Amino acid sequence: MTTDQKDIAAACADCKVAKDKRACLVPEGGVGGKGCPTEHQQEALSAANAKYDDPDTLEFAKQASLQEAAGYANRHQRPYVVQPSKTRMQEVCEFAHRMGYRKLGLAFCMGLRKEAGMVSDILKAQGFEVVSAMCKAGAMPKERLGLGEEDKIFQGGFEAACNPVYQAELLNRAGCDFNLLLGLCVGHDSLFFMNATAPTTVLAVKDRVTGHNPMAAIYLSHSYYTRMKTPGMCVTDQEPEQD
Repeated sequence: MTTDQKDIAAACADCKVAKDKRACLVPEGGVGGKGCPTEHQQEALSAANAKYDDPDTLEFAKQASLQEAAGYANRHQRPYVVQPSKTRMQEVCEFAHRMGYRKLGLAFCMGLRKEAGMVSDILKAQGFEVVSAMCKAGAMPKERLGLGEEDKIFQGGFEAACNPVYQAELLNRAGCDFNLLLGLCVGHDSLFFMNATAPTTVLAVKDRVTGHNPMAAIYLSHSYYTRMKTPGMCVTDQEPEQD
């Protein structure tokens, strides 16, 4: 039985109900744990679903779902065993074509400039026009953000600040239909999202330690990265000791 309890925050990540018994996956007879939004947030659900009445939102959601299904092979087989078949790079290209996009924006980190060139080549080979902007474009000094010499990575001279607002502005003015983010820093990516006018997807995120694969640390949080679950050990301004 569903209820509307606004004081119960959604807590899907904490759900312990078996997958084949969850209310969100089994509408008839399914159950939800504490914080189940399917059972306890009917007003929010109705408000969200009403937004699909907008034709643009409906079409975007429809194509996204079609792309999701297209990422699996042999779906006609019974019994069906999940068979993923497409990389994210391929899906980005396919989705952009599904939506009729022609001009794509590529906002990337300086540390992935080589990879950005490779991505740009792929997108162009697939028939897209590409507008690309690196994080340091504009050469804004870090002092503009109120930062001091001790706040720089390379101290003792000029250091350009990342400028995701400028990256978004460049892609906005170019009239990009769809944007791709490649390796922007935590926070900088948020600023880009806040200022971009076109819909944006993430091709890869920044993780300096794991080769831009942040899930590696999550998967190892029970062993080599146990410190992430130790209070106070995940946040520190101290620099690592050098050998």
